Amino acid sequence: MDLSRRHFLLASAAALFQPASPGGKRDMIPRSARPLDLEMPLDGFSSYITPIDRFFVRSHVYTPRVDIDQWRLTIDGDVSAPLTLTMDDLRRMPAAELVSVLECAGNGRGFYEPSMPGLQWEHGAVGNGRWRGVRLADVLKRAGLKSAPEEVLFNGADTPIGTMPDFQRSIPIAKALHPATLLAYEMNGETLPVEHGFPLRVVVPGWAGDSWVKWLTSITVLNREHDGFWMARAYRRPVTPVQPGRTVPPESMQPVTSLRVKSVIAEPRGDQGPITAAPGKPLTIRGAAWSGDAGPVTVVDVSVDAGRTWRPAAMRRDQRTEYGWRLWEYRWTPPREAYHTILARARDAAGNSQPLEQEWNPSGYGWNVVPRLGIVVGTPAIVSGGTPEPAPVAPPPALKSACLSCHDEDVIRQQRLTRAQWEGEINKMVGWGAKVSDPQRSALLEYFTARYGPRGR
Repeated sequence: MDLSRRHFLLASAAALFQPASPGGKRDMIPRSARPLDLEMPLDGFSSYITPIDRFFVRSHVYTPRVDIDQWRLTIDGDVSAPLTLTMDDLRRMPAAELVSVLECAGNGRGFYEPSMPGLQWEHGAVGNGRWRGVRLADVLKRAGLKSAPEEVLFNGADTPIGTMPDFQRSIPIAKALHPATLLAYEMNGETLPVEHGFPLRVVVPGWAGDSWVKWLTSITVLNREHDGFWMARAYRRPVTPVQPGRTVPPESMQPVTSLRVKSVIAEPRGDQGPITAAPGKPLTIRGAAWSGDAGPVTVVDVSVDAGRTWRPAAMRRDQRTEYGWRLWEYRWTPPREAYHTILARARDAAGNSQPLEQEWNPSGYGWNVVPRLGIVVGTPAIVSGGTPEPAPVAPPPALKSACLSCHDEDVIRQQRLTRAQWEGEINKMVGWGAKVSDPQRSALLEYFTARYGPRGR
């Protein structure tokens, strides 16, 4: 019997009016109110373990409501003894715990030029959590793997919007059997919150968040590569560098997997106007750094002269875990009035370091360029002007019926796309069930292009 969805209740009416910060979330940057997407601001990088109320949220669909008494996890496919487990069954198995960074594959997409469709994350689609649950390997061994399994496929209780393909992701069997890969029912010592996947989510440490499937209901062992939409056509990156703005067919790309070594400058904050400092007054530069399968961050070097010279930052030794981030700081006293470009460059255990320039890719995945921050030592200059806002354009009637029935305009507002890109987005939404006539399509295209064209218009 199929138990993967039958006992889940999607509160459709309530989902249409989800608050911007459920579950006690505070001071977050809303990227989308529905489905819920919240970004952590820069001050969230001050904590080694990211508090749940500051932890980012990424959702493709509305948050499902799960009745834990009816919830079951099924394990089937290429196994000798298919299983159906309750939460009590899982909690009776040996528990495992680890600290790991969870980062959205598109974190940093908002910095790419030229821009591309998608949520325009900047720094904070990432957090460092403490995850507790059971090893996926223990569950798979209990089900009994048959010969030559290739991948493990995950599905959750979330329901697609319209005709959007069901969100399913798979990972290779080697990663599934790694002792650090978990099925987590706790986060930071608490029961897993609903917006983070209650009652169970996959934890794939070192890999991007698209593999960390939430609201887990089924695990299927495959003897082949999974060819569903979210593996074959989405969350893929080019094998070689791509000319900025160029499209790449999905079959010429590979799935997003491991995170790349990365650092963020969190203090002084560069998101609240010009940063100033006084000559001769000590200044502390702080941030966080993390990596993926290549091993933990071993060094963060800081430059206060645009990369001419580098000095190591201080890092705490007790934060050197395999998959968690490390907080770093660098103390500096600017000697005289000047303008300084501050850079930070992390290196991992395999010797990989951050690039000075980012290689473009058509989906905006894997941003890990060396972060930079400008600091004025002394009195800042008065700068006038700036990029004017586009002139107001009246939205067409089709906007509400065709677009805003599934999500709010906040998802659209952050995009800065060319006419061809907007046409591609409209075609995608029509393919996913949006009812749009030819005249409505033309009106929407004109509106989006005029109101939300490329940056700098």
